[in-house]
Amino acid sequence: MDRAKLYRRFRTLLIANRGEIACRVIRSARAMGLRTVAVYSDADRDAMHVAMADEAVLLGPARARDSYLNIERVIAAARQTGAEAIHPGYGFLSENAEFAQACLDAGLVFVGPTAAMMTAMGSKSGSKELMEKAGVPLVPGYHGEAQDEVTLTKAADKIGFPVLVKASAGGGGRGMRVVNAAGELSAAIVSAKREAKAAFGDDRMLIEKFVQNPRHIEVQIIGDSHGNLLSLWERECTLQRRHQKVTEEAPSPTLDAKQREAVCAAARKAAAAVNYVGAGTIEFVSDGKEVFFIEMNTRLQVEHPVTELITGVDLVEWQLRVAFGEKLPLKQDEIRLNGHAIEARVYAENPQKNFMPSVGRIKTWRTPDAVDGLRIDAGYRDGDAVSPYYDAMLAKVIAWAPTRQAAIERLNRGLEETDVRGIVTNIPFLSALITHPNVRANTIDTGFIERELKKLTEASGAAGDLELCAAVAAIVNEEQKSAHKDSPWQTFGWMPVGRRQRVFSFRQGQGAEHKVTLHYGSGPMTLSIGKHEFVFATSPSDDDSFDLTIDGMKSRVVAVIEGHELYLRTRSGRFDLHWVDPFGGETEEQVGEDKIVAPLPGTVVALLAEEGATLEKGAAILTLEVMKMEQTLRAPFAGVLKKVKCKVGDIVGEGVELAEIEPAAS
Repeated sequence: MDRAKLYRRFRTLLIANRGEIACRVIRSARAMGLRTVAVYSDADRDAMHVAMADEAVLLGPARARDSYLNIERVIAAARQTGAEAIHPGYGFLSENAEFAQACLDAGLVFVGPTAAMMTAMGSKSGSKELMEKAGVPLVPGYHGEAQDEVTLTKAADKIGFPVLVKASAGGGGRGMRVVNAAGELSAAIVSAKREAKAAFGDDRMLIEKFVQNPRHIEVQIIGDSHGNLLSLWERECTLQRRHQKVTEEAPSPTLDAKQREAVCAAARKAAAAVNYVGAGTIEFVSDGKEVFFIEMNTRLQVEHPVTELITGVDLVEWQLRVAFGEKLPLKQDEIRLNGHAIEARVYAENPQKNFMPSVGRIKTWRTPDAVDGLRIDAGYRDGDAVSPYYDAMLAKVIAWAPTRQAAIERLNRGLEETDVRGIVTNIPFLSALITHPNVRANTIDTGFIERELKKLTEASGAAGDLELCAAVAAIVNEEQKSAHKDSPWQTFGWMPVGRRQRVFSFRQGQGAEHKVTLHYGSGPMTLSIGKHEFVFATSPSDDDSFDLTIDGMKSRVVAVIEGHELYLRTRSGRFDLHWVDPFGGETEEQVGEDKIVAPLPGTVVALLAEEGATLEKGAAILTLEVMKMEQTLRAPFAGVLKKVKCKVGDIVGEGVELAEIEPAAS
């Protein structure tokens, strides 16, 4: 293959992705003087990456297979805009060898490895055979071509339970199941195959010994077309949930200097087995004593910013320079390790409802300034819609500091100062996770989150006096903003003589009402809560934050009012309060417990029980695919499945009734 066709300088780059990674690539490409082209689906017409790019091309309908996964349409968009190169980001087509080859055939530079490299290392089973020949240590397992259930069952029995059933293609925890006993294997294979087929178009499976109490270590590598191959230290990604990374840090706090050099050398050896060109990640699992190769990701990783912060390297810039045909700017002994970095992934999901994805329109988007070692990589902003069609990640909050403990503190501060409203996010969960004593002490493994889930997903505490005072202040400030500027009433409740009072009622969740009485008039405003009375003052601002002074103590408060719903962030945490309508008449629509409804828009991918079946509480009824992940809906109580109101393949909206259960006779 003529290297000039593979790697050459270009001026226009098309980013075949969306969300945070598309925005990330656009920033580096623009800094290098490149013209950028975005692609988008019907669901992403007003998305942030579309607004950032110099040009944008509509690919098609919202479903990924009709837009971001449609190779012909992506290639056509490049031709239409004069783009000479394509950056695939991560996810979607980033590890699709057919796409890499299609780019080459169309005369486009693919910013990544060749199709042959991708095929060799992108297949989990194929790469393991290659690593075995190269002498890289492997987890015991079955990586063969035969995919019938009998073969897979025999392999699992030979390896010994527990085993990990895992999709040969793709990643991100999709098509992956831990199987603890032989009786669970058949159902796990069927489910994993279905999920892998939907996510990657490939349902081939491999089976590995499940390493108990494992740690996940990975090494960032990058190679150029001149034979240079570098490792940029390692990352630890042990904190996971359902095989998906939640936080990542670099360097690993688990490895010492000798282990660090050994694992980096093994990673370079693995990549050298295919003369790798481009950015990639060699992933390992450790049992605390040994480190085993598990797979290679032939693309940029979500967590690449932590490596950038400890090395000072812009990995996207280096990817583009490699695609230009340039040599890597540094040699191995010039890659310095400086300080510690840690990243948290912000998702549109509800941790208190089993991390159910959250969709809707973002009404408030506030992030702290990217200063003092803090970095925010976001793909959304105020007013953007979060749809059910794609991955639920909104942004990444990343912090660097000289030490790990300082980095954790800085990250937590960044999370605490991030407010996203209109949808539910996992931000409080992330704060609870990174400040957990075991995380601080690094006494964790990949099962840690599941074991500590109850503690990590506890609801915020009860609103105290500070929060109730802040709620009144927020309402007062809102009313002040609405008052005529030249009127004396711009100061709430101004009166030349006398005093009046106003009673506010707030409710937190389904709890009791809390009453707060505001006294105002000729003297200073005061608030009464029960038997306590506070001197009260507030200084409104143009944004959602303000200073609140209670009995001489000033606090900074963030408040967002949406009708009668109030979101507050104080020094005590985050709180959601409902301002009870003073004129009454409030009602709440309840869905009967005997109805199984779609919690979010999705596609019915499996019916797991038949009409007339007797169900135990928690029995699986059907499976929905939501945001590329499967969600199984279960019986809320024991009873009989009276009616199934959907079929496999149905696309259903949020709140649509899918099944009806008749409670068991008492």
